[in-house]
Amino acid sequence: MSVLDESSAEMKKISASVRGNLETRAVQIMAEIQQGVEKPFKEVLDLSCGDPHGLGLKPLTFVRQVLAACLYPPLLDDDTLPADVRERAQMFLGHCAGGSIGSHPEYNGIRKVQHSVSEFISRRDGATADPDNIYITRGSTEALLMLLRLFAPSAHPLQTGVLTPVPSYKGFTRVLSVQGAAMVPYYLCEEEGWSIQIDDLRKAIQIARRHCNPMALYVVNPGNPTGHLQSKDSIKEVIRFAAEEKLLIIADEVYQNCVYGEGREFCSYKKALVELGPPYCNLVELASINSVSKGAMGECGLRCGYVELVNLDSSMDQNIIKVFSTTLFAPVLGQIALDVMVDPPQPRQPSYPLYTQEVQSIKRATMNNVQKTLEVFNSLTGITLQPIGGGLFAFPRLHMSQAAIEHAQERDLHPDVMYCSRLLEEEGLLILPGSKLGMKKGAHYIRVSLGAHEDMMTEALRRLKRFHLRFLQEFPFSTRAGGHAHHAHRPAPAMPTDLPPPPLCEAL
Repeated sequence: MSVLDESSAEMKKISASVRGNLETRAVQIMAEIQQGVEKPFKEVLDLSCGDPHGLGLKPLTFVRQVLAACLYPPLLDDDTLPADVRERAQMFLGHCAGGSIGSHPEYNGIRKVQHSVSEFISRRDGATADPDNIYITRGSTEALLMLLRLFAPSAHPLQTGVLTPVPSYKGFTRVLSVQGAAMVPYYLCEEEGWSIQIDDLRKAIQIARRHCNPMALYVVNPGNPTGHLQSKDSIKEVIRFAAEEKLLIIADEVYQNCVYGEGREFCSYKKALVELGPPYCNLVELASINSVSKGAMGECGLRCGYVELVNLDSSMDQNIIKVFSTTLFAPVLGQIALDVMVDPPQPRQPSYPLYTQEVQSIKRATMNNVQKTLEVFNSLTGITLQPIGGGLFAFPRLHMSQAAIEHAQERDLHPDVMYCSRLLEEEGLLILPGSKLGMKKGAHYIRVSLGAHEDMMTEALRRLKRFHLRFLQEFPFSTRAGGHAHHAHRPAPAMPTDLPPPPLCEAL
């Protein structure tokens, strides 16, 4: 059996409702608490998904003020709103038909927003971005769906294949399935900080060509769920590989403003591509994605993002128009938030001080959560966690005793699902089991969200540590089977405690 067949078969074994089952049980537990059922906790904490506002982080005042004024134009005459808020809202209304955000925008986004995004990308990468190559979408998942519709299914007799990292964002595997594309797995190297290994990419595509027609390479940087940050040199290696194999690079960069650690900084695939120069910068096809759902913005409910298309063949122009024009336009409120994300208040504007303060507060809270998480997990026997360079998740590995694995098998559960289920029942903490993300057989992980209020994160880690210590008492490593435990005592990497404010265009 090939790697492709083995992975597909393993993915089919994984219940599509693992998180759904745990979520349903979490709701039931909350209902039981409200009905007076005694529990060792007063509420369920949900760290299973990346929803910053749902996990207690507050929305940015400037964003909500602009939205309010756009929704209710009489506020434009209200002096209680800062002047730059009213000016921004008035500008947006001027770009809406009839001066109302209830009007129908263009399919590819409000023109002003396209220009704001192109200017943001140009500043970030030091290379001009054409606003005509930018499409505003209803979030990153829809952007992925639109991209796959461009070439999957294709006229080729074999099924379209997409090289996909494992572990990966589970929403992408669902999108692949919906579009009838084949997942071509390439495994990130955990021992080297979840890095992409070019030799593994080559092996994956060679095996895949026996079964499908690989046309695209999907990368997530910073990583979800792994929390890795890809270096510029690594990105350039991946670009060269894509050029050799004539693959479209789909770069999911929605966590680009969630980077942690002194000296670490995000490098976009577009910037690395430009730096490589000819022939790469003129030939390699790239689609890069961003969203208002992550970072300090955290506006998951507004459903908006963008995709920039670079170097796509001109023969695709009509197909691009067809695909993006036949979907629903991105919500106007989301487009307003996107414009603020890429063009925030500037120095000397009234809203700048508060906006900067709020952004820095959220960034520091998240970095504190990263540090606490590293400290807790790396202090526990039976858990290892790679350094977290970016993103909003920790993805620790569980090293379970044979007794624990057999206990799960007797209940027809993946060991990590059993772990998460008991954690929910005993401590009221909901997290995502790694088996949902298609990991290799015999490897067990959990995914924990880091984008939460600090108090919630502290309490969640306290509950998890307490449960894990009990779990080890119930299922201890035997002398013969305890080879994994020594890995758990790697010291947590030092994190800065007092960072200076970054440039505001990077503050999100």
